[in-house]
Amino acid sequence: MKVTEKNVPTLKEALKQPCKHRDMELALQPMPNYSRTPGGPNDTPLSFWASWNLADRPRRIALLLDDCQEEYRPYAGQILPNMVKMVETFRAARSKSDGVCIAWSAWSRRFDDGISNAMDRWYGPHGLRPDDPENAAYVFTGSAGLKPLSEIAPTDAEVSDGWFYHGKHLDMFWTFDENGKSYLDEKLKAHDIDTIVIVGLWTDECVLSTAYAGNSRGYDVVVVGDAVATATANQETALTVANSTVAKVLSTEEVLAYMKNDFTTGSPGAVKGTRHPDGRKPG
Repeated sequence: MKVTEKNVPTLKEALKQPCKHRDMELALQPMPNYSRTPGGPNDTPLSFWASWNLADRPRRIALLLDDCQEEYRPYAGQILPNMVKMVETFRAARSKSDGVCIAWSAWSRRFDDGISNAMDRWYGPHGLRPDDPENAAYVFTGSAGLKPLSEIAPTDAEVSDGWFYHGKHLDMFWTFDENGKSYLDEKLKAHDIDTIVIVGLWTDECVLSTAYAGNSRGYDVVVVGDAVATATANQETALTVANSTVAKVLSTEEVLAYMKNDFTTGSPGAVKGTRHPDGRKPG
């Protein structure tokens, strides 16, 4: 149906209609914000955060290790112990549940890869001095730099099963199979995953991009604040933006406690569909 100003209901009109995907009683309650925009026409809230908690419902959950590769080891030192704990805990949970997955990506752009797109234009050509490179668009150290950090590397079986792949954009979902579909999204949909937990590098680029992409594709998103890091000064800003827009920022210990004590496997398709790119459920 074509949407025009004539057939778009007002909020008051819409609230009078039945809506099976919404809890009307909750919808009519005020949001628990602490401050509001002065003089705004809708008394608009100034603060937002995730209304859900991990333990609210059974889940099908995946740990995403975003660009945890050897070239980034200098930036990963502080978070590596926490990432080790995360991988160990998710592997243990995966051994007991078909609703747990782990995926690894590596950033694989090269200066001679033949790809010239908006990312190249945004970063520009400067900073590619061989002895002291700065340009963040490319891998500098060749194949050695693309290997996953050894402490959290996938096993041969995990690699063989396709859980490690090379991405060429900031967003982990923006790598495509031969049918033009998101490689990661298809892997997760095959296991009916509905929640993703992101760790890795860099917080204000790949991690934040993946959080937004995951939310757009219908996943509940957790960013593990003390298991992500960046080379810039934007760590806390990026976490604040993620936590107030599309994700829930938790600590390593909070996620580990949930996985060990409160995680229960959800039924496939209980909260997220797989036919539409945004994860909507049919009907």
